[in-house]
Amino acid sequence: MDLEKQHHGPAPYEGGEGCLTVLVRIPVRIVVLVVILPVRMSWDLLVVAGRVLRRVLLRPLGRALEWLYDQVLAPVGRALAWLAVALLVRPWVGLWRYVVVPAVRYGLVVPLVWLWTALLTPAGRGLRWVYDSLLVPAVTWSVTVLLVRPAVGVWRYGVKPLGIAADRLVTHLLVLPLAWTYWYVLTPVGHGIAWTLGMTGRVLAATGRGLWTAAVWLVMTLLVLPLVWVYRHVLAPVGREIAAAVGVAWRIAGFVSRAVGRALAWLAWHLVGAPVTWVHRTVCTPVGHFLRDTAWAPVKRAALEAGRAARSALASAGRTLRAARRDAWRALLGTPQVTEARELEGSAARTLGRTTTVPSAAPASEISLLADKTVERG
Repeated sequence: MDLEKQHHGPAPYEGGEGCLTVLVRIPVRIVVLVVILPVRMSWDLLVVAGRVLRRVLLRPLGRALEWLYDQVLAPVGRALAWLAVALLVRPWVGLWRYVVVPAVRYGLVVPLVWLWTALLTPAGRGLRWVYDSLLVPAVTWSVTVLLVRPAVGVWRYGVKPLGIAADRLVTHLLVLPLAWTYWYVLTPVGHGIAWTLGMTGRVLAATGRGLWTAAVWLVMTLLVLPLVWVYRHVLAPVGREIAAAVGVAWRIAGFVSRAVGRALAWLAWHLVGAPVTWVHRTVCTPVGHFLRDTAWAPVKRAALEAGRAARSALASAGRTLRAARRDAWRALLGTPQVTEARELEGSAARTLGRTTTVPSAAPASEISLLADKTVERG
């Protein structure tokens, strides 16, 4: 006797159901299973086809594209990039650096800077002094004498007294009568009208609330309550049964679909897979190894040797091009005369490691230990 068993209550939405509901549920689930089974098998078939397509086609294709990119496209792209830089970028960079920049600098910028510093700046300072010292004071005095002072006199002695007189006249003749009329006539009349309108509004509001209450009661009684009853006792149980039937049918169809798939996989392996595997192991693999050792390996070695020779030729051409550029630069501008620091130190006479000979000193002996001594000529 198992005393640890837990009592499980009835399943949701099944308590209090009659035998008629149970009898209707079983045919509904059978019908739904018949409808769902082809859908589930089609879905499982699509899943298996996708996996096979990924393993058989997409993955080898991706690896082939990766090998093509790493072994063919990337080296070709690097070679083309090097050629593009050598044939297109570097000539333009040299033209810009050694032709355009010096020409613009010494032909345009330096003259413009000199023009700005030596001509335009002093002229601008002179014009500013004329403006600040002569033009601004003259214009200010003229505006003050001709416009500001006459306008101030007209405002102070003409417009302002007239405005004060007009303000007092309007206040005594118009504002005070209008204010008296508003406080003692219009305000009481407005209060009476507002009280009348307020009472009328309260009556209308009470009538409207009564009508609204009656309309709400009628709608709830004649429309909402029947709809709620239909939803609660008809639509909700039917929807729950259909959802439960679809779930059960989907699981059962999954079991059936997996069983059918396993049977088809067993047949495919014994009819196709095993023979193909035997042919691959016993025929294709030895033939592939033979082709790899006899044909592919020599071709690969020849391609590597050709690549090395091409890289060596390109490097030699680059060195030749750089040497030709240096020689052309020396031919155009000449070799700079640079005096080494070691030739500016020590004795004036020629010693070992020196190329300068002073006319007033005799060369020291190249094997003498006293390299710093000089002999004065008679």
